Amino acid sequence: MVRVRQATRQATLDAGFSLVEQTKVVTAASELARNTIIYGGGGDVRLEVMRDGMRSGVRLTFVDRGPGIPDVQQALRDGYTTGSGLGLGLGGARRLMSELDISSRPGEGTRIVAVRWKQ
Repeated sequence: MVRVRQATRQATLDAGFSLVEQTKVVTAASELARNTIIYGGGGDVRLEVMRDGMRSGVRLTFVDRGPGIPDVQQALRDGYTTGSGLGLGLGGARRLMSELDISSRPGEGTRIVAVRWKQ
């Protein structure tokens, strides 16, 4: 998780994000990495600095081969948890990022793509 946080911080710097924006993206990345490890049994992350015309952003893609999320909409609700946490992780990550897409199938794993565009 430390390496994900460090790499995310560097990507946000490369994209020209403010300190507040950096903190939001690093916080979301940390939560998504934690979920990938705890609930997905580990996995892979890919970080990309994006350019779209005049705007820049950071895309984080987390992929695991864990048990999957049976009900993504329920998992995004604040307070819902299958573990011992507060149930704020996925919903919080969604609020911190500009875009959040979750693809998951029970027994096949989960893919989460989170994008934050520079404000």
